[in-house]
Amino acid sequence: MAITLAPGSVRPRLEGRFGSPLYLYAERCSSTQDLLPLGAPEGALALAEEQTHGRGRRGRDWQGTAAKSLLFSLCLHPAVETAQLASLTPVAAEAIAEAIVSFGGEAAVKHPNDVLLSGRKVAGILAEASDGRVALGVGVNVEQKASDLPARPVFPATSLALELGRPIDRVELLVCILVQLERHYEHWLTETAAWPAHSPPKG
Repeated sequence: MAITLAPGSVRPRLEGRFGSPLYLYAERCSSTQDLLPLGAPEGALALAEEQTHGRGRRGRDWQGTAAKSLLFSLCLHPAVETAQLASLTPVAAEAIAEAIVSFGGEAAVKHPNDVLLSGRKVAGILAEASDGRVALGVGVNVEQKASDLPARPVFPATSLALELGRPIDRVELLVCILVQLERHYEHWLTETAAWPAHSPPKG
């Protein structure tokens, strides 16, 4: 089982375009959202083993125990109207939930940006949009023990390993999540085309 998410462990196993054009890796960073460069192409991935100031929704922190989580940001350039971007977050949450289900967990989306496993929070998504680009930040608790997790009064935190009772290959999980994200993203683009049907054609 791979214990690192360095490019040499991951890139040969990628099955789609997400992560292929650019794969940035850091053992430690403030936030993978900041690690993703402004000029990154669509599908670029910035990933870290640990982040010290990960951002969650409504200004909350998302911390990740070193080498026990999936912490990454995916660069997207969706050709949709700005008003439609908010619908991308729950689409990404559904993709991650489907990936977790394929590992044997009963995952469900808590709208709009959390994924629950057995009623406990196992993953969160943060989409930050600017100038036509979306930095989709994802955090998944994978190998944490109970003592590694923060106390939460509502929807307590958990990890895949705790709920499934077995070790999880983080590379295999990452590859699966990226496949599901790409599939859901492409479907979402089709459903939210940039040019509404009533718009006159150019020419």
